[in-house]
Amino acid sequence: MMEQSRLVIYVLLLTSFLGYGQIQEKKALSQIMNIVEKNYNVKFSYSVNDVKNIFIEAPSNSLTITEIISYLNKNTLLNFELLNDRYITVSILNKTISICGIVTGNSNNDALFGASIVVLNTDKGTIANENGSFNLENVSANARILISYLGYKSQEFSAKDLFAKDNSCSTILLEEANLELNQILITKFLTTGLQKNIDGSTVLNTKKFGILPGLTEPDVLQSIQALPGIESTNESIANINVRGGTNDQNLMLWDHIKMYHSGHFFGLISAYNPNVTSKVIVTKNGTSSQYSDGVSSTISMFTNDNLTKKFSGGAGINLISGDAFLEIPITKQLELHVSGRRSFTDAFSTLTYENYFDRSFQDSDINTNSETIENSDTSSNFVFYDYTAKLLFDLNDKHSFRANFIGIKNELDYSESITDNFNKTNTKESSLSQDNLGFGGNWNAQWSNNFSTNLVSYYSQYNVDASDFRVETDQLLTQANEVLETGLKLNSFYKVNNYLTLLNGYQFNETGILNETTVTAPSYERTKKDVLLNHALYTEAEYHKGSTYARVGVRLNYFQKFSKLIVEPRINIRQKVGKGLALKLEGEFKNQSATQIVDFQDDFLGVENRRWILANEQSIPISTSKQGSFGVEYSENNLNIDVTGFYKKVEGITASNQGFYNNFQYLSATGNYKVKGIEFLANKTTNNYSAWVSYTYSINDYKFENFTPMVFPNNADIRHSVSMAVNYNVLENLKLSIGGIWRSGQPFTRPVEGNETVQDRNNTFVNYDTPNNENLESFKRLDVSLSYNFNISTKTPAILRAGIINLTNQKNTINRYYKVDPNNSNKTIQIDNLSLKITPNVSLRVKF
Repeated sequence: MMEQSRLVIYVLLLTSFLGYGQIQEKKALSQIMNIVEKNYNVKFSYSVNDVKNIFIEAPSNSLTITEIISYLNKNTLLNFELLNDRYITVSILNKTISICGIVTGNSNNDALFGASIVVLNTDKGTIANENGSFNLENVSANARILISYLGYKSQEFSAKDLFAKDNSCSTILLEEANLELNQILITKFLTTGLQKNIDGSTVLNTKKFGILPGLTEPDVLQSIQALPGIESTNESIANINVRGGTNDQNLMLWDHIKMYHSGHFFGLISAYNPNVTSKVIVTKNGTSSQYSDGVSSTISMFTNDNLTKKFSGGAGINLISGDAFLEIPITKQLELHVSGRRSFTDAFSTLTYENYFDRSFQDSDINTNSETIENSDTSSNFVFYDYTAKLLFDLNDKHSFRANFIGIKNELDYSESITDNFNKTNTKESSLSQDNLGFGGNWNAQWSNNFSTNLVSYYSQYNVDASDFRVETDQLLTQANEVLETGLKLNSFYKVNNYLTLLNGYQFNETGILNETTVTAPSYERTKKDVLLNHALYTEAEYHKGSTYARVGVRLNYFQKFSKLIVEPRINIRQKVGKGLALKLEGEFKNQSATQIVDFQDDFLGVENRRWILANEQSIPISTSKQGSFGVEYSENNLNIDVTGFYKKVEGITASNQGFYNNFQYLSATGNYKVKGIEFLANKTTNNYSAWVSYTYSINDYKFENFTPMVFPNNADIRHSVSMAVNYNVLENLKLSIGGIWRSGQPFTRPVEGNETVQDRNNTFVNYDTPNNENLESFKRLDVSLSYNFNISTKTPAILRAGIINLTNQKNTINRYYKVDPNNSNKTIQIDNLSLKITPNVSLRVKF
């Protein structure tokens, strides 16, 4: 009897459950309308295509026909209209809808603050707030929505999928991309598109880039100067100083290809098209052991590495150049990405070009010859361009192949005419070209869930060629500086568990550098070529669990020519110690075998005086660095505060490498520099604004044993540097950015007062006093930018940007030196190089 009672209870429970499930089950809309037609004696008029694939819960039978119409209007994206007691029309909504959602990560369901939500083929979009939530109004019901977040796989939805009904928003789970342990720590850092990795490196995502003061394009090498500890003492991106280092001490990688050239306009504009470069990672310390050959920093640039599977592109123009790029699917597995950018100022001039030209060539033969040579006339023509191509092939979901090409060129033609006493005009042509070509390929292979490899090879060629015909002496000077480098790198990654990944790798580099000078009248020729082979083995363990992140590695470098082994340990630790509070420790040893010397005697038309040379372990040693830093981070409620103290020592520098404007200018010696300081950054971000202030204090001193004095301030010794800025969303599609820079003036050397020159045989030289014992006036600059998004058509979004550099037209001296007065050999003339004047620029970009 008891068993029978239990059986009856089970049957009743099962029947109730099944009945409840049937009530809650969603039915096809066409089926629901058939039931309503029978129960209420009405007739629906509709197109089958409009209602197919729509499923909703059936309305209650107790509702009136008016209430059912209201229910259907509320729960579908269709318009149900009761014409009379008998007929009901059904049509597609022409009006827009509201969408919403909550974006979280699939691994721990954490809200993804800063996730990007974009309505495709429009300028409409937003970012998720600190809870991962977002909402957008007035979105077309037929629109496609792309939701993305760095470190996670992007997902595409129909607007109907995210329709905000009954105040209920869908939860969107984004799947982590295969980035192993290196996760994003701060998703919106200074501006949208700037993010911070947990290992302390900074990521610039150019496609999501917001706005920075003075910029009309997300210029890669200008944008990173918003970070504390990174600046340019002479306002040139070709001379970026990271924690007091020189520009040649920054390792520049473009899609794994080592680059030896960085700027157009001889340093004022980045040579890397920001509309093609999708991501840039900047590391100041604690670098992964797979990188070396840059004793100050590593700047890694990457282009889009994913198949888009649809034809797309874009084009833009500003007051200096125009560019375009295309992403062309060839098959489902093969795609070609191409781009090109060229200045148009050889056709017509703009105020922006003229200001850039004056700034770049103010101390060159182009400007000085016409002033110093009687009855002379000069003219010049300058052009730059760059182009890229990338072939993407996915064999399957385990193996992918990429082939890359990049070309960069600056070209200057210069003519000089002199009219003699017989009214006969003699004209000579000079030229200067500077270019960098790079070829590369890589193969990514996922052999199992835990084991993957990455094979990279590249070839890089850098050339500077000058032909300088000097009319007053009838002398032809030709010069060349060439760098040829091939490289091979193999990385293997083994994922031990969800917290620990091991990296092992091998790298081979062959670097050859040529320097050549020839002179006519009198005849002279000098050629020097060096080749260096370098083998490296490295290993690294990366661990991330909960509040602890650690990356520890070591790199062994063997220089075959010198039979020399250099051991480089690396460490990067971050430990969260409380709510929003973390401690970080970073350290590294690095080396560099190719450096630049500054040659004032054999410069290229007075425009480019830097040339690459290779270490020989005699007069030019391999440069080595030791760097350590310790810091405290606080990140809570969209407020980020970072305080970091650092110490760096670089050994093996040469006097010719530093570009001295003093008595050491033509001397040969090796030495070192030490820099120690502290960096501070406070950044507050919301959906509508981002404000920040940064401050860097540092002491940077040289030490050359053979000089007197042995210790004196570094040329890049900037004791105090402050920057402040705010970005504000005036409207949904209108953004404003304004910011300022103040820093103490860099050191310079005065002549000895009362004894300004000294004579050596028939030559007279400036008699300089104690080196770098004076400082230039403080550098001050205010910049502003505006950005406006709009639609040219429904499928052609556009963005208009305007910016002004040096809004107050501040006259900043960025370099000062002296030369002997040609009219009085006992006196000197002070030469001041000035910064960029007030310079406006406007850009317009469209996508398709």
